[in-house]
Amino acid sequence: MLNEELKASISNIDETVSFDETGEWLTVMVNPGGLNSLAKGLRYDEALFFDYLFCLTCIDWKTNLTMVYHFSSTRHRHNIVVKSVLDIKDPQIETLTHIWRTAEFHEREVYEMFGVHFLNHPDLRLLILPDGWEGKNPMRKDFEDPINMIKL
Repeated sequence: MLNEELKASISNIDETVSFDETGEWLTVMVNPGGLNSLAKGLRYDEALFFDYLFCLTCIDWKTNLTMVYHFSSTRHRHNIVVKSVLDIKDPQIETLTHIWRTAEFHEREVYEMFGVHFLNHPDLRLLILPDGWEGKNPMRKDFEDPINMIKL
């Protein structure tokens, strides 16, 4: 499916999204409140059928956080990137674990490293860091580690 066809199909799901074609894959920008309905459309629309969430991460831009999702359709062989900008003071977004099970561990990692709260996540707790690191978010640019003298 060409980018123009993807854009038309995705716009039918959510007409408020915007697109960026400067990267290798089509990038879809969606507001945090619209992510859940967009994700369901991406997953269950037969023409799109994005059945594989292969990467989910976060970027700290100092003024906001951006969630970045990479989806692939194993049936149609097309890929897209979905981004959503979050408030840095209270970063929260709906979980995608009910649509793609692979999101569960990716979201837990983003939760502990960046402090993003995934609403309705079935098991939102630390994944890698030891107890006592809750809320420290070591991948955030405002993280300071006085023991190792790390300041970004």
